[in-house]
Amino acid sequence: MKDRPRIAAVGAGRMGRGLAHVFAYAGHHVDLIDLKMRPADALPKLAADIDTDLRRGLGALADHGVMAVSQIDDIVDRVSVVPPSNVDEALAVADFIFEAVPEVMDAKRAALDSIGAGARPDAIVASATSTILVEDLAPIVAHPRRFLNAHWLNPAYIIPLVEVSPGAATAPETVAALEKLLKSVGKVPVVCAASPGFIVPRLQALVMNEAARMVEDGVATPEQIDLATRYGFGFRFANLGVVEFIDWGGGDILHY
Repeated sequence: MKDRPRIAAVGAGRMGRGLAHVFAYAGHHVDLIDLKMRPADALPKLAADIDTDLRRGLGALADHGVMAVSQIDDIVDRVSVVPPSNVDEALAVADFIFEAVPEVMDAKRAALDSIGAGARPDAIVASATSTILVEDLAPIVAHPRRFLNAHWLNPAYIIPLVEVSPGAATAPETVAALEKLLKSVGKVPVVCAASPGFIVPRLQALVMNEAARMVEDGVATPEQIDLATRYGFGFRFANLGVVEFIDWGGGDILHY
């Protein structure tokens, strides 16, 4: 692999654009691959929309002093929008390929079939799915040893966490290579087994359900619950892990 691996994001929607932002900002060339069959005159509009989205996100970072406005053009120029007719050429040069199509099994199957047909055997392929287990996707891919899930949280270019979920067939070196790549672009990868909800969405589901129950039971208004979440729950757990909190609080005290 080269010093800066070449990235392909398959799917030009919100997640694909977020991934393009992440890797282009870090200096990688990104091929943002659109698999939708569109009229020829629709492609320039798609490219223009993607350009606008990237500039909006980068502009927000510049407004907060994270980067200089003068850097935006160079970063955007690292992203190439690839139409369906050029998919194989883009996949053939990619070192890491992220599948980022909608959470529909037929769409995943079509995307992974395209990746299998065009990618190099040594390319690492990761699905950005938030709902489908790696074990359900692995039978579709051409090289399961080099496949795993990488669940990003939106917006991908802001949230540091990426939940990495290898399958039974995933080679350890594949996990290590993806972790190394993610850390190199400023992300915090965590590895978890193939389980519904990964880590964060599983915890979120419990919190959201309890919040809805509290509203139904008249415990507090939605506005008061959101204030409590921002200034208590969220503030605390932004700095202290949940399991760490159990240890900090003490098992005996929490029991009582």
